[in-house]
Amino acid sequence: MAQTVAEILVDQMVEAGIRKVYGIVGDSANPIVDALRRHTAEIEFVHVRNEEAGAFAAGADAQISGRPTAVLGSSGPGSLHLVNGLYDCQRNGAPVFAIATHIPSTEIGSGYFQETNPEQIFSGCTNYVALLSNPGQMPRISELALQAAILERGVGMVIVPGDVAAQTVDNPMLAHPILTDRPVIRPTEAALDRAVELISKAKKIAIHGGEGTRQARDEVLALSRTLQAPVSYAYRGKDVLEAENPNGVGMTGLLGWGGASQALADCDLLLMLGTDFPYHAFLPAGKTIIQVDDKPLHLGRRAAVDLGLVGDVGETLRALIPKLEARSDDHFLRKTVKHHHSMVEGIQTYANHEGHGQGLRPEMVATALSDLAADDAVFTVDTGMCNVWGARYLTMKPGRRILASFSHGSMANALPQALGAKSGSPDRQVVALCGDGGLSMLMGELLTAAGLGIDVKLMVFNNSTLGMVRAEMMVVGYQPWGTDVQNPDFGAVAQAIGLHGERVERAADIRPAIERAFAHPGPALIDFVTDPRALAVPPHTTVEEVRGFALTTGKLIFGGDFAEVWGQAKSNIRDVGQAL
Repeated sequence: MAQTVAEILVDQMVEAGIRKVYGIVGDSANPIVDALRRHTAEIEFVHVRNEEAGAFAAGADAQISGRPTAVLGSSGPGSLHLVNGLYDCQRNGAPVFAIATHIPSTEIGSGYFQETNPEQIFSGCTNYVALLSNPGQMPRISELALQAAILERGVGMVIVPGDVAAQTVDNPMLAHPILTDRPVIRPTEAALDRAVELISKAKKIAIHGGEGTRQARDEVLALSRTLQAPVSYAYRGKDVLEAENPNGVGMTGLLGWGGASQALADCDLLLMLGTDFPYHAFLPAGKTIIQVDDKPLHLGRRAAVDLGLVGDVGETLRALIPKLEARSDDHFLRKTVKHHHSMVEGIQTYANHEGHGQGLRPEMVATALSDLAADDAVFTVDTGMCNVWGARYLTMKPGRRILASFSHGSMANALPQALGAKSGSPDRQVVALCGDGGLSMLMGELLTAAGLGIDVKLMVFNNSTLGMVRAEMMVVGYQPWGTDVQNPDFGAVAQAIGLHGERVERAADIRPAIERAFAHPGPALIDFVTDPRALAVPPHTTVEEVRGFALTTGKLIFGGDFAEVWGQAKSNIRDVGQAL
């Protein structure tokens, strides 16, 4: 029996393992929505309040569940809302199948109502995008889009005019099963031997790992033991390489902490494993660098690499380690780990102390969340200062995960990512660290959580300012301006919507409020009123950054805003002392 384009699309999604479609219905999507309606036993439609949130949620679902997910946007404005979330999916390597429906095929190019140019618009945030202008293209085009999403870890998209979606496919073109098995790649023996040669000449070796180590944790730790090498990690490697790792020395980068910065600075050979860490200023110059990545374009684009190995990290290390001679000299490792522990003590300054600023210390809130959350909790973290508190104060255990807008750096990601993570893995606790600015952008998704009963725990760091932007202004010498925001009582807003909601202003109330939220059988939001002046000092501070901060302070004093300077000093005197 002949099927419509929409029916084939839904059948293919089910075949590919997709169990959730996030989005909003619309007239151009009606044939696809009707096909989904007839397949509710196999695939669920999750109705969000903004397509952008749907894309964030789909990406989080895919990353946590390990299955591909889908997102749907209707013609024109509906699909345009997908763009930001799909950029995040693409850059996070989340396998997402996106369907953007379009105006009637006979009207394309006429300036019709809601007409856009979706192929051009989505070209930058997809592995594959194609317009289905004729039913005869099916199922080949959708097969290619699904395989691009799954095999290339990113977004595969089809653009479907509403009239085409309703048409019958009489002669299916090149129909075949969806290919979902990703290849395993490893370097040549000659390349591995060259790596052994470089490693054998080095005395002080450090390892820096990222997302690409996710399926290779045991191999990375074995390599560390073999080479007596400290292990640092990018943010995306934190939930892989931090837990139960005696050789771990923390993160580097703007959000970094611990001994990672010294490990990279003092080593004479650096092994970069599965990381596309973007901040080359935090990577060492003048060192021998070996980089392993399964994406050739990642090799050498962040640092001057002496040897690039194209391969899966786990497969590469399983081939490499037997070729290496185990080392007994652990002086560099012990020195670096000792320094790491002293640095960790330093950043705990405010984790258990109230401080003297205006509002709660965010470090206390993040530490309490880490202490009270489940051992296999999923944390989603908003871009901005919440990223700092998550990076430094959420302690990883073997079952825990962290999701954020790691490479895209979008605000407003934590709430919708929490919805997707919980939908994809309903048995796990999901905790979102939301900035007040980020939450405000997509606050309508509180209605999604309440309406669908998605049991997410939303922890709002309400400092009434765009904190990261404020700090970035000060560090280069600008006076903070345009960063203050006026917020409601987010706890009361949550209650009005139907969530469990509270507002916390005293340090003594932090842990009891979190415990109540975690015990509540449904979505909950806690509004923590935090100190807007709380700073996070990077792992190493440049003379230029100190000069910029001093310049800002001087401008504030001479501008008559001594109260601001005094408040900043009271809030961060211990951090500033550590940096200096």
